[in-house]
Amino acid sequence: MTDLKGKTALITGAGQGVGQGIALALASEGVSLVLAGRTVEKVEQTARLAAERGARAIAIGCNVKSAEDLTAAVERAVSEFGGLDILVNNAQEVPLGPLDKVTDEAFLAGFESGPLASFRLMKLARPHMAARGGGTIINFASSAGIRWDMAGYGCYGAVKQATRALTRAAASEWGGDNIRVLTIAPHAESPGLKGWIEKNPEEAAAFFRTIPLGRVGELEQDIGRAIVALCGQDLRYLTGATIPLDGGQANFD
Repeated sequence: MTDLKGKTALITGAGQGVGQGIALALASEGVSLVLAGRTVEKVEQTARLAAERGARAIAIGCNVKSAEDLTAAVERAVSEFGGLDILVNNAQEVPLGPLDKVTDEAFLAGFESGPLASFRLMKLARPHMAARGGGTIINFASSAGIRWDMAGYGCYGAVKQATRALTRAAASEWGGDNIRVLTIAPHAESPGLKGWIEKNPEEAAAFFRTIPLGRVGELEQDIGRAIVALCGQDLRYLTGATIPLDGGQANFD
């Protein structure tokens, strides 16, 4: 058990994939969980798995494009567990395709579910974290934002790069409250990645050849455990950075 026992985390997109892997890793460390997602049945399943590990966990329906839903999620964390220590902004709609094929609606959905939702939740979480003496916010980027060939990834990369800028600003502005803000850029065995591999087998094969460790990350053991480490006291001096959890593939320098 790490120094996270007794902390409270709010995780968006917690019903499957990376969000679920992070939830289970934190549950194993004694973190109380507010698990948010659009499909309540999925987050309820994650809550059951977390409870099997001895964690207190509640599942809530939440559309991250709704400011009201985000406010309700933070209020639920505070009312159920007395505060908030960890925020994981995982949920994201992905606007993929050539620029002249991506609709305004898809681009806006990517922006609203990504950087705007993260921006809103960060501001909602800040006073509660400050009241507890600090906290950790985890945002999500992607190597799609720094690809050597941006064709087909411009809109997705744009929203993810916006999230990185927000992370840097929040880390700079809120460090005095002992709030650390980090971005991760994971490759993991998520439903989204599996779907992309099925639709783009040749590109996927070339993609895997660029990963030095030769595989994508396991949801809990590789991505979730990394979040446990990033939220713990051993890395308390790290903030404002982008952490590529991708087997060495991307170069964010």
